Amino acid sequence: MFAVLSAGIACSPASTDQQTTLRLWAMGREGEVVSQLVPAFEREHPGIKVDVQQIPWSAAHEKLLTAFVGDATPDIAMLGNTWVPEFVALDALEPLDQRVAASRDVVRSDYFPGIWSTNVVDGTTYGIPWYVDTRVIFYRTDLLANAGYERMPSTWADWQEAMRRIKSRMGAHQYPLLIPITEWPPVVILGLQAGSPLLRDAGRFGAFSQPQFLKGFDFYVSLFRDGLAPALSGTEISNLYQEFERGNIAMYISGPWQIGEFSSRLPKNMQDKWMTAPLPGVDGPGVSLAGGATLSLFRRSQHKREAWALMEYLSRTDVQVEFHHLTGDLPARRTAWMDSSLAGNRYAAAFREQLERVVPTPQVPEWEQIATKIFEHGERAVRGRQTPKQAMTALDRDVDNLLEKRRWLLSRRSVAAR
Repeated sequence: MFAVLSAGIACSPASTDQQTTLRLWAMGREGEVVSQLVPAFEREHPGIKVDVQQIPWSAAHEKLLTAFVGDATPDIAMLGNTWVPEFVALDALEPLDQRVAASRDVVRSDYFPGIWSTNVVDGTTYGIPWYVDTRVIFYRTDLLANAGYERMPSTWADWQEAMRRIKSRMGAHQYPLLIPITEWPPVVILGLQAGSPLLRDAGRFGAFSQPQFLKGFDFYVSLFRDGLAPALSGTEISNLYQEFERGNIAMYISGPWQIGEFSSRLPKNMQDKWMTAPLPGVDGPGVSLAGGATLSLFRRSQHKREAWALMEYLSRTDVQVEFHHLTGDLPARRTAWMDSSLAGNRYAAAFREQLERVVPTPQVPEWEQIATKIFEHGERAVRGRQTPKQAMTALDRDVDNLLEKRRWLLSRRSVAAR
């Protein structure tokens, strides 16, 4: 039915006063670039105009909340996929499962499962992955080779041994690995690799002091304790690329935006001395985070059919490829990765492999606050102010406080269901 309606929209001639104007909010660089994709959509759908509003990432979350309170939400918005549960809790987003099931352009099986699941809350889909993000290792191939390794190890034990060998060839102020202690993703990734759910009892309580997360956190702290990583915050690192070039850092965990940065900021004689690799895990290749941005349809939109047509267009494989060419963002659909710009990119290969092993963070509205608490408590253990167990027990106390309202809401829902 939706396909028929979509075709009807595409074929309908329209005068100016018959046109539907859609409001699309998008953040950062993507907000600039998406305007270049809109004219082709408008030619295919002469009855629809798209008004793109670019919003700085720093203001986006507050602006969206303000718009919701003021009943002024756009038809479609780009959301960080960790924001989806919060806007679902506000009842701001339109469920999409029926539209997806009827769509020829949004093919659920073509998306990386871990990424798609970031858009599913309590079994209902509320967003379509637009571009994806995960973390892998950027490393110096020559330094790893000098330590006796042709490729990056795939287990924690082998990775740790490789770092020890690299360290044995370094000076006092050189380190095999850089993990800024003000970044929460590496801590969470190691916990996920050790099997932690991060939260327990359906998101009611923290699970950071439980054995699974402690196993990952102990490994994280050991990297600093053993001198394999410096205890530095992000602001204490003046020039990552210069330190990497000088060999003061051999490995760095980061995301796909760094492919362009390493390619442009490192000199030509360094371009054959760096590579990317999927993250090692406890006993073999490990999981990483399922990040990225989502397109969501707002429940209060007065033009849902037209808005869905735009979401379908932006989700098409050919448009995903074009969007990648314009932004460098990694596409959410597997078929888009068959384009030569990605299939032939040796630095992107690790991301393609890692995306098959990604896990979403807990789908609770409080996640952004919890993530901040993770690195705050993690820093205390790294600096030796608390044991890992003490730090994670304190983290659970803070997280339990953050989740108090969620427990109250879930208990009321449980009573109402009886």
